[in-house]
Amino acid sequence: MNKKQQVIHIGGGEAFNSYENYINYLKTVPLWHMQKQDRLISWYKRYNDFLDEDKFECIKIPMPNDRNAQYTEWKIWFERHISYLEDNIIMVGHSLGGIFLAKFLSENNLNIDIKQLHLVAAPYQIENEKEQLAGFRITEFPKNFFENTINEIHIYHSKDDTIVPISESEKYHNQLPHSEFHIFEDRFHFLGETFPELFENIKYKI
Repeated sequence: MNKKQQVIHIGGGEAFNSYENYINYLKTVPLWHMQKQDRLISWYKRYNDFLDEDKFECIKIPMPNDRNAQYTEWKIWFERHISYLEDNIIMVGHSLGGIFLAKFLSENNLNIDIKQLHLVAAPYQIENEKEQLAGFRITEFPKNFFENTINEIHIYHSKDDTIVPISESEKYHNQLPHSEFHIFEDRFHFLGETFPELFENIKYKI
């Protein structure tokens, strides 16, 4: 029996530069979960709807404390999963999950080959009222990033993203000149139900 292609997903979260900022977030963030409306199920919760379960093993790593994310905690938790990861893995990092993977790979050798790395609407160094980076901030990039074997890099961003501006992905693309940069007009922060371009890129070499 052929082994399944592993795909891991690391999603977004909220990071704060101070505890005071986190408390202010709790006091002011809209209670979206209390709104009475048809709730969309985003693509990142539905990998098995888009990828054949007979061919793909999809792992969404639930990162700790994603409403007050700490890089050190995420790193510890991610490292505990490494022994389960296999050569030629496909890695997807969305938003804060994207900068987490970029930072981790710039500072560590994963010791397994990465078939594809997908960075979706990932911040690079931005600081604003909607996005803070705290310990996720990358002080030097790409640093040791290319000590890892990464066969393909795909970067995705939408021009109408008001959470992380497209200029952040442009910075990644400039530092990773062999990456493929996929630019969209109206996908906001990629929170919708579907993301066909991502899944086509994942599937096309399988």
